[in-house]
Amino acid sequence: MIRFIQVSLMRGVKPLLEQVDVTLNPGDKIGLIGANGAGKSSLFAMMRGELHPDQGEIDFPAKWRVAYVAQETPPLERCALDYAIDGDVNLRKLEAELARLESEPESSENGIAIGEVYSALADADAYTVQSRGEQLLLGLGFTLDQMQLPVASFSGGWRMRLNLAQALMCPSDLLLLDEPTNHLDLDAIIWLEDWLKRYAGTLIIISHDRDFLDEVVNVVVHIDERKLKRYSGNYSSFERQRAAQMILAAGALEKQQRKRAHLESFVNRFKAQASKARQAQSRMKALAKMEELAPLRAAAEFSFEFREPLSAPNPLLVMEDVDAGYKMEDEKTGDITTKSIVHGINFSLQIGQRIGLLGVNGAGKSTLIKTIAGELSPLTGDATMGKGLNIGYFAQHQVEMLRHDESPLWHLAKIAPTVREQELRNFLGGFNFPGTMVTSSIAPFSGGEKARLALALIVWQRPNLLLLDEPTNHLDLETREALTEALAQFEGTLVVVSHDRHLLRATTDQFIIVADGKLQPFDGDLDDYKDWLFQTKLGKGTDVLPAAGKGNKTDFPVASPVAPSAAPAVNSKDQKRLDAEQRQKLSAQRKPIENKIKRLEEQIAKRNAQKAEVDAALGDSAIYDAANKAKLKTLLTDQAFYTKDLGQLEGEWLELQEQLEALA
Repeated sequence: MIRFIQVSLMRGVKPLLEQVDVTLNPGDKIGLIGANGAGKSSLFAMMRGELHPDQGEIDFPAKWRVAYVAQETPPLERCALDYAIDGDVNLRKLEAELARLESEPESSENGIAIGEVYSALADADAYTVQSRGEQLLLGLGFTLDQMQLPVASFSGGWRMRLNLAQALMCPSDLLLLDEPTNHLDLDAIIWLEDWLKRYAGTLIIISHDRDFLDEVVNVVVHIDERKLKRYSGNYSSFERQRAAQMILAAGALEKQQRKRAHLESFVNRFKAQASKARQAQSRMKALAKMEELAPLRAAAEFSFEFREPLSAPNPLLVMEDVDAGYKMEDEKTGDITTKSIVHGINFSLQIGQRIGLLGVNGAGKSTLIKTIAGELSPLTGDATMGKGLNIGYFAQHQVEMLRHDESPLWHLAKIAPTVREQELRNFLGGFNFPGTMVTSSIAPFSGGEKARLALALIVWQRPNLLLLDEPTNHLDLETREALTEALAQFEGTLVVVSHDRHLLRATTDQFIIVADGKLQPFDGDLDDYKDWLFQTKLGKGTDVLPAAGKGNKTDFPVASPVAPSAAPAVNSKDQKRLDAEQRQKLSAQRKPIENKIKRLEEQIAKRNAQKAEVDAALGDSAIYDAANKAKLKTLLTDQAFYTKDLGQLEGEWLELQEQLEALA
């Protein structure tokens, strides 16, 4: 087992851990969580022996083999597959020893030594290592051809995948993973989840992906107020236990405050009276002894909202017979060649659609997003933008394009040069850029802080179409939750690529998949997608998409009742299976409609509140004074707009309710 015994750790003058005690059992799969800067990575460094506690000790069996992901990858000419297999250090040592022995003159001692090495190689599964390495790299998104490329040819994100593959190749008793999903697509994350569930050793993961934690961990260790607290269960269970603790702590604190107030009142009233002096003294001692209960502090809430789009054309965008891909220029001849990634796209975006874009790594999701955003021109076909289309596009390169020598205020002032500085400061303050941070260079900012700034710049521009390509990379749990809530309330059209399934479930109501070079509807949920991935990626089934519609349409699926038809008699077991399939099919049809109804109800509630505010203002007789003529005109315009919009929203709500009734 792993035991933290009275562990304290300082980084500079900042205490990270103070007299920590916690025990972790062998075979536990542990999620290590806490605010940014709480000390998660420092705790990992202590377990790797790179840092030493200032006080106390961390105890686990000395014979345990510890595996972790290296943070640096040298630009080697070694091929990717060999580099991944290098993670099994013991195997490589045995191979080197065998090569040394075989190069020496033959002798009986030498022959015995060679036999022992061969036996050790068999124990180390040396004869399956090639296929195991290939399976690992396939799961992490590499093709067989890419496995033979040199490490130096890969980008930083792909090199981190290679480092992850090395850690997984290493036979270990303790596996430490620090944000392993940051550089992975959804398909690779689903594969990694399955791999980690089958891992036999003790696992400790730092992650901001709540669905990933829910799938993998059975223990959560929370760093809070410089202490470690152990919770049984997954992340969702931790949240429930934490909420219950906060309610209990609030009750205990209130009770203590009432008792303290009563003691203080007695002391203040009677400390000057001789007859009550002794009793007053005893109550003063009781006050001094009373341990100050600190309220169980929740993480500081961070939230923001997307500003309401000023207008939106309908449709926003129409693509007809479009091929999306890249134009490449030959450096020697100057000839232009094209590489089509997704072809034959017939696609339109309507007001209010909320689309999750699925597809395995390299299928063309980012290429499609860039083509919709106008960053790539269609290779063939026509893409027609609606008049008044205002796109907000977020991708990783948006963060890279920020000027690192400038401040958040400079970035916002650049796109809003006529707006008062105080208004810009107030807006950035809402994105957790307070005080001097708003005027400081962003060079030392964390990846999450830079991503938050890029989001703030998009929100300011009031887009009616949001295109998000992996928006949660580097965001902590708190900011991810704030983004998820903001997107759920966004009143425009949304297309999102994300490996964060919690965000996809909460913010989208239909899925489209890029597969085999085509754009197709996906009439299932994320669990169906997970099943399809395992069927196709692991070679266990067909490449056919589950419940894929005919043709290449991407309209919102219209629910209709299933007509009865004559069918041959079936036995009770088959009938149960058919009934279950029918219920699943109906559920799949109902879900997107119910999601739309929920969002409409939220919009109706918001509009009702806005209209009530305007009605109240118009009920004030002072508004009709001559001095308030301009304000009155604005209020009457707002009232007319809210009334009209409410009528449209309620009409849509009734229409969707009728669709639900038809299904029932």
